[in-house]
This record gives sequence, structure tokens and C-alpha cells, in this order.
Amino acid sequence: MDTIVGEEPEPLSLVSIVVVGIFLSVLIFLSVAGNILVCIAIYTERSLRRIGNLFLASLAIADLFVASLVMTFAGVNDLLGYWIFGAQFCDTWVAFDVMCSTASILNLCAISMDRYIHIKDPLRYGRWVTRRVAVITIAAIWLLAAFVSFVPISLGIHRPDQPLIFEDNGKKYPTCALDLTPTYAVVSSCISFYFPCVVMIGIYCRLYCYAQKHVKSIKAVTRPGEVAEKQRYKSIRRPKNQPKKFKVRNLHHSSPYHVSDHKAAVTVGVIMGVFLICWVPFFCVNITAAFCKTCIGGQTFKILTWLGYSNSAFNPIIYSIFNKEFRDAFKRILTMRNPWCCAQDVGNIHPRNSDRFITDYAAKNVVVMNSGRSSAELEQVSAI
Repeated sequence: MDTIVGEEPEPLSLVSIVVVGIFLSVLIFLSVAGNILVCIAIYTERSLRRIGNLFLASLAIADLFVASLVMTFAGVNDLLGYWIFGAQFCDTWVAFDVMCSTASILNLCAISMDRYIHIKDPLRYGRWVTRRVAVITIAAIWLLAAFVSFVPISLGIHRPDQPLIFEDNGKKYPTCALDLTPTYAVVSSCISFYFPCVVMIGIYCRLYCYAQKHVKSIKAVTRPGEVAEKQRYKSIRRPKNQPKKFKVRNLHHSSPYHVSDHKAAVTVGVIMGVFLICWVPFFCVNITAAFCKTCIGGQTFKILTWLGYSNSAFNPIIYSIFNKEFRDAFKRILTMRNPWCCAQDVGNIHPRNSDRFITDYAAKNVVVMNSGRSSAELEQVSAI
């Protein structure tokens, strides 16, 4: 990245630039493609048009903006070593950087809150989380992200007075980077990351503990009935002509409970683990660099910045591809070859009128609860 402008770069530097450029291009492509797939799947699949998925669509749009409006120009800037898009657009790009990253993190926080309400009290979820509430929450997220980014940046209070200039062989080149004042760095980091991070950790810890407790209660409720069924089958006499290989049917369905228990642990661990790994180093370094300009190297700051950007590529995997409905939707979208195939597939995948309860969380839990207490409780845990 640190090649001398106007001179022939060294072979190793050129190779490193090519390798880094390919890596960043792949990362941007995966971010754009993954989030576009999420938006198309939610828009085209009737079974995915749930109120809770509105937050997921907002998250995908925020990550799509991060990839297209932020990562693209950041890649060119980091590879060339200086800014070529003009001083005016530099402030706009920095504002989009702060706004889209903040919106992405706040949407993650909203998704965690939505899932907690759904798991904690599914019967009241439909009354508390309506479409109007979801739209207002999403609008508030974007307005807060815009207020944190565009307002101070347009007023020029986000960076020190002295401009950043890259000088090489007597030539001066403009640069564009997150050179923030200490006050703005602390305030924006708290609003964009630290407060949402504390909320997410608290919610997912409570949600995981609730899921673990719920799985144990399901086992306690279903075990006496299973024992009675086993005793009833043992009391049935085996006919004389029955082969010796006949075995009593095992009714102890322990696997769903173990699957739900394991799913809760893996899902919570992946969500929080990837989120913290991607963003904690950047926001710690961001505040440190605001107070001490020489404490953090330029290359270190760039690497940690791209580590935070990469969360936009991981979000579609964590929140969508781990979901079977999204996996099936992605397969149908990617395998459509012509309009006749699309029309036929869409007609087949849309649920019947009798199955429309699956498009709403609350209705889904009510219907399942009518079939038995253990099934309803297991559905709540599986929804994590």
C-alpha cells in the first residue's frame, strides 16, 4: 500500500497490492451479494414477510450501503495511499461511513430486542411488536445514525482544524481518514457501539439463560408421559408368530431437546462472538487514536477498520443462511433461469390460505400451542 507515487513500485509491493486488492474486492462482492439476496428473499417470499424480518431487511440495507458506499471508496483510498475523489466528497464519505456502520450496529441491537420479546412472551408479541412499531423503530434508528454522522461532520466539528496532507517527493496529495476530535470520538463511539453492545450482551445472556431453563422445563414436563407410554407398550404381549427382532418403539424423543439446547448455545455464541471480534478492536483503537495521534500506526488502523467492515459480510451468514427458510429462498433465487421458471416456483412456494399462520410469530405460537404444551415451548426455544 505504501508505494511511492510516480516511481515504479517494487515487485513485492506490487504483489502485495494485487493480493490485498483481490481480497478487498472479494469481501465487497460477498457483502453486496449476500445482502442483496437477503432483501430479495424477504421481498419475494411470502413466508419471510414477518414483522421481525423488517429489522433484518433494514440490517441488510445498512450493510449493503456499507459495502457499496463505504468499502468501495475505502478500498481505492487504501490501495492508492491518498484520496482522489475531492475534498468535498471526503466529508460525505466519512459521514456515510459513520452513518451506515452506526445503523448496522443499531439494527443488530433491534434484532436482539425483537427476538428476546418473541421468546420471552410470544402471546403478547403480536400486540407489542406491530408493523407500525417496527417501522417507527427502524426510522428512529436511521435518524439517530444520520444525526450522529451528518450533523457534526457538516458543521466541521468532527476533526481537528489542520488538514491531512500526504507528501511524497515534494508533491502533496490530499488524504481522507477518520481523524476525529476526542470529544466526537467518545460520543459517537458510545452511541454507535458501546451502548448497543452492552444492551446486546445483556439481552443475549438473558435470552440464553431463559432458553436453557425452558429446555429443562420441557424435559421435566414430557418425561412422565414418556415413561407411562413405555410401560404401556411393555404390557402388550408379543404375538407368537412375531419375529424375535421385534423391538418396542422408543418414545424418548430427546434429540429435539438436545438440538434446541445446542442451537441456542451456538447461535448466541456466533452472534456475539463475530460481532465483538469485528467491532471491539476498531472502537477501542478509534478512541485511543483520537487522544494519541502517534500511538496507533496507519496500517494497524486500516486493518482494524476493514475488520469492522467485514461484519457486513458476516451478517447475512449469521442471521440468514443459518435459517432454513432463508437457505431455501436463496436456492430458489439462485436457480431461477427464466421468467416461466420463476413464476412456477413462486406459485409453488407460496403457502396456502390454511398455512398463512406461519407468516406471523404470534399466530404461529398460538397454533402450535393448541397441539400441546411441550411443542409450543420447544418452538419458542427454537426461534432463537
